[in-house]
Amino acid sequence: MLLSTTPTIEGHPIQQYYGIVSGEAIIGAHFFKDIAAAVHDIFGGRAQSYENTLIEAKETAIREMSERAAQMGANAIVGIDLDYETIGQNASILMVSCNGTAVRI
Repeated sequence: MLLSTTPTIEGHPIQQYYGIVSGEAIIGAHFFKDIAAAVHDIFGGRAQSYENTLIEAKETAIREMSERAAQMGANAIVGIDLDYETIGQNASILMVSCNGTAVRI
């Protein structure tokens, strides 16, 4: 599955449009990650546990979107847009959603 944030893929003309596909991932951040992030805020550096959670959520959403596109018969997704949102009490839940257009190139 070819994935692109652009509306086309250079050198690959679009043969058929299948429609909009999406993927979502909702992942909770737990207490220990909050403590680790607080330590990093005080002493500096990157909050690796939160970065890993963000990467996991993004990859899950993209994989879900790709699977839905494949079920439609697509071999590429163009115009992909990723959105990140925190939800829940104390913004303790990370939601990543992605949308794009499933196509055959």
